[in-house]
Amino acid sequence: MISGIFIIILMILFFAVVFWAWSDRQQPTFNRMAQLPLEDDLPQTMKGDER
Repeated sequence: MISGIFIIILMILFFAVVFWAWSDRQQPTFNRMAQLPLEDDLPQTMKGDER
């Protein structure tokens, strides 16, 4: 009985997270995070002696 209730609660939580992740409100945040690996870590300097 307890394990059945626990499984139902976990399923509800799983579907809530899926719904949250696929909601339109999260799309701009996820698009920004998707671009992070493509950005440079350090800004480039114009000085010739620093590398």
